[in-house]
Amino acid sequence: MTKQTILGRVTQLAKANVNALLDQAEDPQKMLDQLIRDYTSNISEAEQAVAATIGNLRLMEQDHREDVAAAEEWGRKALAASRKADELRAGGAGPQADTFDNLAKVALGRQLQAEKEAKTAEPTIAAQTEVVDKLKSGLDQMKAKLSELKAKRDELVARAKSAQAQNRMMDSVKNIDVLDPTSELSRFEDKVRREEAKALGKQELAASSLDAQFEQLDALGDSAEVEARLAALKTAL
Repeated sequence: MTKQTILGRVTQLAKANVNALLDQAEDPQKMLDQLIRDYTSNISEAEQAVAATIGNLRLMEQDHREDVAAAEEWGRKALAASRKADELRAGGAGPQADTFDNLAKVALGRQLQAEKEAKTAEPTIAAQTEVVDKLKSGLDQMKAKLSELKAKRDELVARAKSAQAQNRMMDSVKNIDVLDPTSELSRFEDKVRREEAKALGKQELAASSLDAQFEQLDALGDSAEVEARLAALKTAL
């Protein structure tokens, strides 16, 4: 897997629109579960690839530091050899001085080579550093997206359970409406009211009968009074 391929996959996955994916899914919960599994697997794979890329960058950085250090070391050796040559030449030891000058030239050549290698590596290191930064950022986005997916999944599951509970409740309410126990109470209450009305009717009827009896008694009293007065008239005659 090349660096560009890694970067492309990480970027594509990090930019994935969760809501758009859910809109296209027949079963959002299963879709989210599968996305979480895929994301987890992709993150693990990407982490390994990014770790390898970072490892290569660190090796290049280490080589660069070694080249810089080597250039400095060869520079010190060239200076030491040159000074020794000057010292020998000043003492009249020309052949020996030439030997040290040659050593100084060799050291300078090694210094130049090390500097070239360090300089050549610098653009590659800079480019690799930029790639690694993007890969790290992409991984962070992927991990954030994974958290978003898990939150969406948890929210969806909670909403589904709530909807199921509401549906069960509404079904229960519907059944209660069909077999409403209060309707039985209403019928019983109507029966009681009819019995109460019947009792009131009987009471009213009994009261009417009693009034009639008293009226009849009053009528008998009047009749007796009439008979008594008639008898008194006859006696007076």
